Amino acid sequence: MTAHSELPSLATEIADAVDIGVTASGEAVALPLRFANRHGLITGATGTGKSTSLQRLAEEFSAAGVPVFAADVKGDLSGIATATPVKFWDVFGAKGYPIKTSVQEMGAVLLSRMLNLNETQAGTLAIALKKAEDDQNYLLGLDDLRWALVEMQDKREEVCQKYGNVTASSIATIQRNILTLEAQGGEKLFGEPPFDITGLLQTVDGRGTVNLLHADQLMEAPKLYGVLIYWLLTELFRKLPEVGDLDKPKLVFFFDEAHLLFRDAPKHLLESVERVVRLVRSKGVGVYFVTQSPADVPDGVLAQLGNRIQHALRAYTPKEQRFVKAAARAFRPNPAIDVEKAVLEMGVGEALVSTLLADGVPSPVERVKVAKPAGQLGPISDLEREIINGVLPAELPDQARQFENRQRAARGLDTVPAATGEAVSMDKVLAPLRGAPTARWSMLPRLVFGVICLVASAGMLWQAGVS
Repeated sequence: MTAHSELPSLATEIADAVDIGVTASGEAVALPLRFANRHGLITGATGTGKSTSLQRLAEEFSAAGVPVFAADVKGDLSGIATATPVKFWDVFGAKGYPIKTSVQEMGAVLLSRMLNLNETQAGTLAIALKKAEDDQNYLLGLDDLRWALVEMQDKREEVCQKYGNVTASSIATIQRNILTLEAQGGEKLFGEPPFDITGLLQTVDGRGTVNLLHADQLMEAPKLYGVLIYWLLTELFRKLPEVGDLDKPKLVFFFDEAHLLFRDAPKHLLESVERVVRLVRSKGVGVYFVTQSPADVPDGVLAQLGNRIQHALRAYTPKEQRFVKAAARAFRPNPAIDVEKAVLEMGVGEALVSTLLADGVPSPVERVKVAKPAGQLGPISDLEREIINGVLPAELPDQARQFENRQRAARGLDTVPAATGEAVSMDKVLAPLRGAPTARWSMLPRLVFGVICLVASAGMLWQAGVS
């Protein structure tokens, strides 16, 4: 923790730290930028000021030239656009730039979590994706996955011999859960072009861009939201180069409503999250989990969060009282502060704060009044959002072929040429039906036309032979 005689309004006035707020004695409390990639935790009961703290930190990181990613789960974080450069993202493509990936690239582990599958059903899904990879029938969207499952059902005996046991009940459950995900708008996540994670690392005139994911509609599908945010984090881990410890992070990533990922998560997923959080620090990324209680975060992840902002907690039940005691014990003691008492009596906008010191150890806890953000508290208007967004990209035509070619090129395979008006043989007409499932219905008119031509030609030859 860094203390200063006066609190500057912007982080750029303190080149090496991000200001959080002031203590009762007027000392400024700040987070050293070089320790910002050691991750952090913002917790507190509803209405105690977590969103204000998030906005304050995001503004200060931006002012220090550090790009930020955060999900706007309540729609009120967009006011930050009045103080920092902002780019809006939206899975549904209505309130910001779209974020898209494919079923094949999402992978079986995250897709199983999104579809709420048990271990047996997740195994069946993994077989479907492995078979698609082996057959070079790469799966773009949920409809492609549905086709792949139908094919597995039709060839179940053959699939079982090659990949392991697949039951009809597991296939049926996955199909039902696909319908549920589609009803929640989940199919909008899958398509072309693929989201480029490096797009989150932009700066404007020396200030980091704050990337806001419009997430109020996503919150209606909690597992979809949780998996999407974690997928973005894994993409950062996969795509960014190793950089070690820098003077300041390349990106600060706020994971709001983090309990939606961890709640009821299988052990292998929790282990994966713990591993990614531990290793992504070396990519220059600081991850800050935002949730109501430290108990929402698994111990293996919690142990890696060096910077902490604890707003007030409410303890009406014995279980909640135990959480308060645990939260108090997590801080390095300060003789001047009764942490357990303070965490129950703090007002809105107050927090207990501990950050890493110059030698990398946690500072003694301080009771801090978090500084008010420079930007607007509350959402901007739809008109202001439209002006910031400009013209959003339209959906690409021929997405199936573009996706297939991208997958084939990544594997060193020949790409599929665009359709032309030239005559084709029956083999070429039928070829797409043996390839990617996405192309099956789109090629149906062409197939019918080819069959009609062949029948007509055969009839003419027969008549000529008779005559």
